[in-house]
Amino acid sequence: MKGLDSLVSSCWGDDGGRGGMTAARPLVGVVGLGAMGAATAYHLARRGARVVGLEAFGPGHDRGSSHGESRVIHQAYYSDPAYVPLVLRAYELWRELEAECREPILRITGGLILGAPDSGLVRGALASSRKYGLEARLLTASEVRREFPALDPPRGVTALLEPGAGVLRPEAGVLCHLRAAAEAGASLRFGEPALAWAPTADAVMVETPSGQLRFDHLVLTAGAWTSKLLRGWQLPLTVERQVMIWLRPAVAEPFAPDLLPAFYYQHDPGHSWYGFPTLDGVTVKVARHHGGEVTTPESVDRECHQEELAAIREGIGDVAPSLRAAPVVHARVGLMTNTPDGDFALGPHPECSRVQVACGFSGHGYKFSPVIGELMADLVLEGRSRRPIGPLEASRLVEVSG
Repeated sequence: MKGLDSLVSSCWGDDGGRGGMTAARPLVGVVGLGAMGAATAYHLARRGARVVGLEAFGPGHDRGSSHGESRVIHQAYYSDPAYVPLVLRAYELWRELEAECREPILRITGGLILGAPDSGLVRGALASSRKYGLEARLLTASEVRREFPALDPPRGVTALLEPGAGVLRPEAGVLCHLRAAAEAGASLRFGEPALAWAPTADAVMVETPSGQLRFDHLVLTAGAWTSKLLRGWQLPLTVERQVMIWLRPAVAEPFAPDLLPAFYYQHDPGHSWYGFPTLDGVTVKVARHHGGEVTTPESVDRECHQEELAAIREGIGDVAPSLRAAPVVHARVGLMTNTPDGDFALGPHPECSRVQVACGFSGHGYKFSPVIGELMADLVLEGRSRRPIGPLEASRLVEVSG
């Protein structure tokens, strides 16, 4: 596969949104080329649509939600079993993308969910594994200590071990989707944000700094910037600042990927932390799951402060004590765009059925990005999804917001 630089278009392919439309090959604009937008552009282009992708920043940028070295992927979904068929399809699509790009993205390390035996976290993951016949087994705290020397959970903690879980490389996933989209014919424009859009009788007009563009269909996958593009549709989205840190343990060997799964620990419903095996042989990435301040993508504080680094080390230290005193090598800030119920928001804009929205991934969406791309291509090209997305339809949030 060619390099991204040779594939990213600096001018419009076909008529690039400036000329007429072709019924047989609809012209589709995709706003935002992070994880979801890159995957959407790819699936649309490979199915024959003419695609123009608009992105305010550069390819694989670190201003939103699709960066930070690692993301977890797992099948025993604790929040809602309805996600399991989607994540199983995502596994298939990640492997297809790896084969097409000839680049590793997904590494199976296993996954470990730790919490109180009666916690929603453990009970939910166990229910999903039983419903779908997923391979998983329960461990006591002492069994966790014996099997995974890097971890020493408190007495009374239960863990669900899922051998099929693993780690995704987010930057690689985004760039591979972009390369594949461009190779399939998509025209990708970076440094070109969508400022506004408006429906007409037979099209969608999009305003950018370089002028007005005309599309048959539009897909909004703008992450934390989505609310600015909803034209008065009051989806109850909030943007949350998320700090990720990389620690250097005194002894890195117990954190090796063949010795330690990706792990998630819930101290109580309001305090959860997660960590990964070392991917570079030196550092271990950890973070708190939610609990960050509400912000905007324009005003977010991108500096990581000592007190929050100390709080993350203290929290993760409950389950991995050797990390409590480990020095911080570096830290980064990312953004989560949350819905009130923590579920995704997918579907048509109420003012214009030619506009589809995918947003509100609430800190657990990256693993689904290839299947989200497939779903959005379904909605644009076929008018419906071939996979059930009822619990994830954005229309449910209109009722919530009043």
